[in-house]
Amino acid sequence: NPEFLREGHAIQDTLNPDRLVLGRYVGGTAEQLTNEIYADLLASGTPLLVTDPTTAELVKTAANAFLATKISFINAIAEISDLVGANVTDIADAMGYDDRIGRKFLNAGLGFGGGCLPKDIRGLMARAGELGAAEAVAFLREVDNINMRRRMRMVEVARECCGGNLVGARIAILGAAFKPDSDDVRDSPALNVAGQLQLSGAMVTVYDPKSNENSRAVFPTLEYADSALDASRAADLVLVLTEWRELTELDPNDLSAVVARKYIVDGRRCLDRRRWEASGWGYRA
Repeated sequence: NPEFLREGHAIQDTLNPDRLVLGRYVGGTAEQLTNEIYADLLASGTPLLVTDPTTAELVKTAANAFLATKISFINAIAEISDLVGANVTDIADAMGYDDRIGRKFLNAGLGFGGGCLPKDIRGLMARAGELGAAEAVAFLREVDNINMRRRMRMVEVARECCGGNLVGARIAILGAAFKPDSDDVRDSPALNVAGQLQLSGAMVTVYDPKSNENSRAVFPTLEYADSALDASRAADLVLVLTEWRELTELDPNDLSAVVARKYIVDGRRCLDRRRWEASGWGYRA
């Protein structure tokens, strides 16, 4: 019975799932027990798909591979948009009105991380190769490549914002978890960028509402702060890399009072650009 629980929303997804999938062996009691356990949910109209165990396993992997593909697709469009001066957020909004596509997971930015999407697409590629079907999922290699390229692009954006040289630049990283409402830093794009900036000579200070301790365990050489303001003190550049509500609602004027230079990079396209620019900040996304 593969779970479809989003990290940070596990209770909500358990009590209000969009579907239930059961992979059961013929002759067993799994289907009967599942109907008893989920009686209330089934009575409320939650769909139940009963299939075999192999299919149930592939349902979960296929769902995550598709979501990863959707994220990487819009990030590929973002790369093209940057070159021609198009607005990728408007493109995503327009695409999202198409019922065949939908708006969810069409947010261009730093890309995905965590313990599920990267693992599942790489696992699916590996297993397909073992089965002699590597070509069937060869496109997932580019999905992975696009995603990883977004991290390198963020480092280059930071370098450009610092005049082409990161050596000695003081940079604040706001958000370290791979997604908001979680303290999980497994394969975190934000932490990866922070580490690369430090390797390039920058002095990096990180703040995350929940994952500072987990981040310190992975990257002990980075500096950590107890608030967004403390992380931004004397900063030449501020990067918002996880879309925590606390960070998206930051007051630009509060940060203006502590930074050395009013320049912000919106790595998740989660800030109100007009609000920041109206406060005299340079803005990049």
